[in-house]
Amino acid sequence: MTKRRRIGDRELLPETLMMSYGYDPVLSEGAVKSPIFQTSTFAFRTAEEGKAHFALAYGLREPVGDEQLGLIYSRLNNPDLEILEDRLTLFDGAERAAVFASGMAAITTSLLAYLRPGDVVVHSGPIYGGSDHFVRKILPKMGIEPVGFPAGVPFGSVEAGLRREIAGRPVGAVLIETPANPTNGLVDIAAVARFTRGCDTADRRVPLMVDNTFLGPIYQQPIAHGADIVLYSATKYIGGHSDVIAGAALGSREMMAPISAMRTFLGTMASPWSGWLLMRSLETLKLRMEAATHHAGTVARFLTGHPRVRQVQWLGLLPATDPMAEVYARQCTGPGAMISFEVHGGEAEAFRFLNALTLIKIAVSLGGTESLAQHPQTMTHADVDPSHQAQLGITPALVRLSVGLEHPDDLAADLAHALDAI
Repeated sequence: MTKRRRIGDRELLPETLMMSYGYDPVLSEGAVKSPIFQTSTFAFRTAEEGKAHFALAYGLREPVGDEQLGLIYSRLNNPDLEILEDRLTLFDGAERAAVFASGMAAITTSLLAYLRPGDVVVHSGPIYGGSDHFVRKILPKMGIEPVGFPAGVPFGSVEAGLRREIAGRPVGAVLIETPANPTNGLVDIAAVARFTRGCDTADRRVPLMVDNTFLGPIYQQPIAHGADIVLYSATKYIGGHSDVIAGAALGSREMMAPISAMRTFLGTMASPWSGWLLMRSLETLKLRMEAATHHAGTVARFLTGHPRVRQVQWLGLLPATDPMAEVYARQCTGPGAMISFEVHGGEAEAFRFLNALTLIKIAVSLGGTESLAQHPQTMTHADVDPSHQAQLGITPALVRLSVGLEHPDDLAADLAHALDAI
């Protein structure tokens, strides 16, 4: 089986296709799993074949029929990465994918593929600290101005002000992260997609890019709601074992073409070994995310009832009266395993809590099999200006918790022990 997606009248589900899609064992001595193609370059059978491959790679000719780019050099393409990219498209309903050396490589390469000096980049907030730094401190050096709007509120309540702020200037890209890191605030993808289409011009389509790391690809598929590009830190749930750094971008053939070209010349692609590790992880992605989400429900309900905890933010506890409840019901199929909460007090109390944890590790990152807790204000989002931190809800008492695969009752016991230390 290579790219077969049906058996008779039945459309095969993505979790089934993660085991076989895009790979033919016959081409690799019958190996059930794809070998690691740990090579920098590939031999051409003839000089004419090499010429034909390069002409297609550089856009000097159009493909003939369904012709695919032949193997040239692992900065352009590699069998492990090609198989992985084929499989990544399935959950999100994308046409093309590109994998990168990190989540930040995926984000920065995608933005640089579309932005020009003089542009505005519109973004939600908060976003991951590395993304925030790139958008707010690096892009302005290139003549690109960031304009932000808050997550966690109906987009209609901020859209008019956002339009006044961009004031007719060219928008080069829109970047949102939903749920937001670290607050779990939602952004209405469909509403932002309508806004983004209003920024298009006759000669330029503005991409809506969605960082889908917290919920995707199992519990949220942004393309179905109008997104053009879906971004991942594949280090997180897709990798899922805290042993690989990688990123991904997915979208239509047309919208991915500039990103794939930019990746080639920036050299931000993933390695064959990383690609092989991610293929391994995709086989259990759905199972891992479902189990972690189930565990997160137990942990979130425990935290909600604890006297030393306030403002537990987990999408599974979003009340029906919340203005974003309708967005959650329409946009998400599950709450995921990320929880943020405040302890009573401030930084000192948050640190005492973190230092008293035994089972849960104090570490950044998320989405692995182990549970991790961290202090966003002084760790992942330490570079965000203090006044901006306050506006975004990143307070001294805020803790971000990534729930893993340990037994949830054991996690609750560890949290109870640590909360007693405050």
